[in-house]
Amino acid sequence: MAQIAFILLCHKDPDAIIQQAMQLTAAGDCVAIHFDARAPRAAYERIRAGLAGNPSVVFARRRLRCGWGEWSLVAATLLAVEAAVAAFPRATHFYMLSGDCMAIKSSAYARAFLDAEECDYVESFDFFESDWIKTGLKEERLLYRFFFNERAHKRLFYLALDWQKRLGLARRVPADIQVMIGSQWWCLRRRTIEAILRFVRERRDVVRFFRTTWIPDETFFQTLVRHLVPEPEIRSRTLTFLMFTDYGVPVTFHNDHYDLLIAQDYLFARKISPEAAELKRRLGRLWASGRTDFRISGEGRRLYQFLTGRGRIGRRFAPRFWEREASLGPEHELLIVACKKWHVAKRLVGSIKHHTNIPAIDYLFNEEDTPLPDLGGIQTTLAKRTRHRRALMRMLFDFHETDRLVICLDPGSMDLLQDFYADRALTRLLEVECQFTDAYLVGHAQRIGLAGEQTPPETMAQILPAIRFDIRHESDRIRDAGFPRHGRISELRSPEENAGPIAAFLSVSAETARGIAETPYLFSD
Repeated sequence: MAQIAFILLCHKDPDAIIQQAMQLTAAGDCVAIHFDARAPRAAYERIRAGLAGNPSVVFARRRLRCGWGEWSLVAATLLAVEAAVAAFPRATHFYMLSGDCMAIKSSAYARAFLDAEECDYVESFDFFESDWIKTGLKEERLLYRFFFNERAHKRLFYLALDWQKRLGLARRVPADIQVMIGSQWWCLRRRTIEAILRFVRERRDVVRFFRTTWIPDETFFQTLVRHLVPEPEIRSRTLTFLMFTDYGVPVTFHNDHYDLLIAQDYLFARKISPEAAELKRRLGRLWASGRTDFRISGEGRRLYQFLTGRGRIGRRFAPRFWEREASLGPEHELLIVACKKWHVAKRLVGSIKHHTNIPAIDYLFNEEDTPLPDLGGIQTTLAKRTRHRRALMRMLFDFHETDRLVICLDPGSMDLLQDFYADRALTRLLEVECQFTDAYLVGHAQRIGLAGEQTPPETMAQILPAIRFDIRHESDRIRDAGFPRHGRISELRSPEENAGPIAAFLSVSAETARGIAETPYLFSD
């Protein structure tokens, strides 16, 4: 009879990971965990302590800092797989999961399902011939080398790609490999996993090739399985049910999705909303329930398209965030840096990204050309971003796979500040107070169109007091609003004095906050 070793890649919410592992092992299966090294050490130790007495849980021998689209995700998977192979000799199948996945069938049903056919389950389509990639880079993923993360270092990412194209540095795919592509959520037999591990040890040339491809978790295992396993023993599908919105982000499942989920021809589902406590409770009991009486209808994707395509609420679904107020949700923490000198805020945010693992975005509601991912068009103009502000922020949380996000706002954006503080998310505000010389205000007046290069000095002398008053008025409005969790740093204060508000704003140590406060030339013009 099949026994499953789950390969669990996760990066947040230690209590949920402990609960997930306990639920999966309750029916006799086992779990190998890789917890992202970007997450705090304390969170990792909490998971280890919570699962210390469970012999069916093992951890990867080391933690890697994982980045979306990077080889690090594949490397982390291989570390967890190696740990599972060594620790669980009776495991017959190895199943990839994330912390957002939950079972939608019982272990008894899953074992019978896997015993029914001697095969591997992995989406595997020809990389060049299929239309699996809908937008963005395609052939470039393989033909060029990627050393920078597109999300963390967008400018360097595309600059390096452009120079490789200019210099004709395209490379060849290994001659005996047919590159395949598909979902990273696979379920493979033990002998397939052992063959992959041998291949990785013997074919370092192939490993080197994939190390510098872009998004290799969608190609590495998919390619190796096709290379190592006879085609009749491969089912080109995933056993994890997931859907995507028109914006290209995963659909999140809620409490009223229980009946729909268990009716799908899949064993697990992704992503389950952190707020769906009732759904989590019911699905959590399901894996060890022994049930086998599931009626498979498989209408999930068609029903979702039907309901969302008509823009109305269906009987099978309760209102969603895009149908109500597009709440960010209480599980998210929005960190807002408000500063009139945009270059100072950007310098501060750059330092925050350097010292922490919190994603940060510059003035996305104030600058049209702020770098943003493709979210289906909602990000294309300032008007759209502002009109759909909460939906946009929710999508950015999902895109960055984070519960915490830093953004910059101009202090004049009072309506945005009030709206975000009215949300159920935990909102924090750090106001950055700067000194404004007459020379700076002249440049500011020219940038916003109040003055030109030929404006007479006497006219400028009348404009400057008005601008200075307007800036002071914006700051006064923020203070008068009485926003909770509102801190300030100032150009007139020392790094030691500024470190305290920064530590409270970011929930970081005093040492980390001091490093941010000491950012070179932070307030320089």
